Parts: sequence; structure tokens; C-alpha cells
Amino acid sequence: MNGNNLLLDTNVVLYLLGGEQTLIPLLENKKIYISFITQLETLGYKGLTTTEKEKINQFLSECIIIDINPVIKNYTIRLRQTYDLKLPDSIVMATSLYLNIPIISADKEFRKVEELDLIYYEK
Repeated sequence: MNGNNLLLDTNVVLYLLGGEQTLIPLLENKKIYISFITQLETLGYKGLTTTEKEKINQFLSECIIIDINPVIKNYTIRLRQTYDLKLPDSIVMATSLYLNIPIISADKEFRKVEELDLIYYEK
């Protein structure tokens, strides 16, 4: 695992876009990855203004977006079967396992997955 890489869960991206300053030190000098699920979730909100879309797209352009692949699919299936997780959460976690990098999330469900290198964020 490379200590300079981090995968961000959707809730963390939303906190950042909302101006949460306490996350910034955790992300400094890191290569930021997100799952395509986070891309879909952030841009898929109904009623986004043009300014909000631009802000999201600017942020996403600074991240490495990971699409689904056969390895992530297999991890996702195993996680869902083992931990009874929601499909989007399973895909995001599977992406972290595939990349072998830590994930930062504020979702308590992520703490159930023992093999996940989780940085649990509490506001």
C-alpha cells in the first residue's frame, strides 16, 4: 500500500464540497481516488445548480476516477454476501480493496468490513 494514495467515499466528497476544513490536512500531498459510484452520486443529485455542477466537476477533475472492472465486481459480490451491504457501498469498498489503498468515510457501515483499510471520519 502506498501512503500517498487515498480513496474518498461520497460522504467525504460532499463534506469537502460543503467546505469542511478539517479534512484538508488528511488530503494534503495525497493522490485522491474516487469510485465511479461517487462520481454518479455527486453529479446525480436532482436540482443541482450550474454553479454546484461546476464545483463538483472541478473537484472530480482533480481526482482519479476508477471504473468497475472484473476484480472490483468479484470483491463487490464477496462483500455483499459476507456483510450484507448496499450495492453502492460495496462497490466503493471493493474499489479500495482493488487499489489496496485506504478509504476515508463517515459511514458507520464501513467499519463492519474487517479487511478494509478504513480511516473513519467523524465530524
